[in-house]
Amino acid sequence: MKKIETLEQFNAIHEENDVFLFLKHSSTCPISQSGYEEFEKFVEDHTEIPAYYLVVQEARPLSNHIAETFHIKHESPQVILFKNKDVTFHTSHWNITYDTLSKEVNSD
Repeated sequence: MKKIETLEQFNAIHEENDVFLFLKHSSTCPISQSGYEEFEKFVEDHTEIPAYYLVVQEARPLSNHIAETFHIKHESPQVILFKNKDVTFHTSHWNITYDTLSKEVNSD
């Protein structure tokens, strides 16, 4: 899982990957820390899926861009699944669990 901070980095990821996971993480929120840990465990077990994250306090313009471009209300923590250049799933807060990620990533 790779941390990104810029719109240029995000655009490159979006162009290069048909499927990827993205986490918006707050470095000051205990709920976000829990979501980060669940996301991290899932990513460690599913290395075939590219995964990225941003820290909202460090990359607010990028966080806002994603919310506006893909018409997703900003939340933190928030996991977003991109497939075929579009958002197919997003969830936030206590709904970010290993099981939820497994179900959504493997559904088709």
